[in-house]
Amino acid sequence: MTQAAQFKIKIQLYCGEAIAIGPGKADLLDAIMREGSISAAGRAMGMSYRRAWLLVDVMNRCWTQPLVETFPGSAHGGGARLSETGKAVLAHYRALQARLAGQAACHEAEALTGLLRPAPLEHQSEG
Repeated sequence: MTQAAQFKIKIQLYCGEAIAIGPGKADLLDAIMREGSISAAGRAMGMSYRRAWLLVDVMNRCWTQPLVETFPGSAHGGGARLSETGKAVLAHYRALQARLAGQAACHEAEALTGLLRPAPLEHQSEG
């Protein structure tokens, strides 16, 4: 039995040369919402605080309003949350992902999968 081809649609919105949001940044926003801090979100995603902070910094500079708000904390550290703009951007991005994923079930996708091998050849034959 052959396995159906899998499509992965990757959406990246650019602001100049910078990626304003893409799959990884959307996942980081989800993690910040869930964890309540940039450092905890980074840890949950297996990335350093510095990497998470740099991604947040780019996002905050690309949109009309910052997507992530930070606030100082006590001896246990501060926290972060999504702004209203951040929540809206994330919701629209996830909706766009869902809509485009649904478009993978079309004539073009069927045509491509009909031409696709179930697995790559071991070696390309010379001819």
